[in-house]
Amino acid sequence: MNTITRKRKFLGRKILCSLFGHKLITTRNVTAHFKEFECTVCRMELTNDVKGQKTFLTPELREVNETLLNLYRRRHPLA
Repeated sequence: MNTITRKRKFLGRKILCSLFGHKLITTRNVTAHFKEFECTVCRMELTNDVKGQKTFLTPELREVNETLLNLYRRRHPLA
């Protein structure tokens, strides 16, 4: 599959999500309040922010979620 075909597929998926909305599934539970999500159509990754809204999962936020998960596991070893 060449790059032009890949770009067309990606753009087609992105257009579907912009028209009908993302189909999100939970990929990882960081804590009871913070989760990571992924769109099954366009593979966009999202996470919760401090206000509870979904934002794009950047490398910085991925690192924050890792640290938060490590702290949560230390405080709740049985969970």
